Amino acid sequence: MKKTLIIISLLLFALYSNAFAQLIACRDSIKQGYNFWLYLPENYNAPDVKKPVVMFLHGKSLCGNNLNKVRNYGCIDALTKGRTIDAIVVAPQTRGAWKPEKVMDVFDWVKDHYPVDTNRFYVLGMSLGGYGTLDVAASYPDRIAAAMAMCGGASVKELCGLNELPLWIIHGTADQAVPVRCSERVVKSMIQCGDTSKLIFDKMRGVNHSQLARIFYLDQTYDWLFAHSLADSARLVNKDYSISTKIMRDAYSNLDKTFKINIVDSRSASHPYHEKEYYIVKKGDTLSKIAVEHQTTVTLLCKLNKIKKTDKLRVGRRIRIR
Repeated sequence: MKKTLIIISLLLFALYSNAFAQLIACRDSIKQGYNFWLYLPENYNAPDVKKPVVMFLHGKSLCGNNLNKVRNYGCIDALTKGRTIDAIVVAPQTRGAWKPEKVMDVFDWVKDHYPVDTNRFYVLGMSLGGYGTLDVAASYPDRIAAAMAMCGGASVKELCGLNELPLWIIHGTADQAVPVRCSERVVKSMIQCGDTSKLIFDKMRGVNHSQLARIFYLDQTYDWLFAHSLADSARLVNKDYSISTKIMRDAYSNLDKTFKINIVDSRSASHPYHEKEYYIVKKGDTLSKIAVEHQTTVTLLCKLNKIKKTDKLRVGRRIRIR
């Protein structure tokens, strides 16, 4: 009876979570990794649909151990205020400078747990997050479809990778927190590396540091990101979009105030990844069949059980599904 109730609860959770947008607080999901917010759009798990992933890197004021601070501004705040983003949105929290490899660990975790279009992974951030965005993009240009960095700079020494992907750098000339010369140094390094045809560099006259936060609430931001894909052989930058001070002034005007998000904590019993769960293999079972029935992926099943996709499943074997 207890087992039946658990199965029914999980099925109801899967149906409910698939039908409504969710915002999940993921804590301790990655060993020695970042905690993060995970946004899942409505019907994210529809058959044969893989969603793009948007990674938001916050600035210094949101650093620490309180994950709720990451909702103060940026992509997650934009979503809760009614901005529509048809993607899986991830917002990790750091205590100090962003580490590119740890940012990619978060993306890999999301990729292993949810239906993701790996050709459409985007990174954006401002201030310290602008530094993080450029560091990640320079380190992993072959994995990121496009990146947008506001009022930042770069910490990594090797920046030539930035020339390989569509990149939009925006900085205000009146920024006193992170001077515009920090972005100018990055652009200068890119010029020394060679072809900068994939770069858009906007110096916004008279704009200060905090004003650029409005960019996270604009349709143009996400439309520009989604216009790029790793599947595009030439990886050309799309220059059909622009962001001006006038557009930023209207950033909050088109938000859907009626939009609601179900907020879940990954450590709560209602979340499907809260506890380890197991399944006993039956005759006729395959990894694909088990993955579909339990709202997971073959890749994750292989990872959890340290097996290969080609391994045969022995009837009666106990395998971990969560």
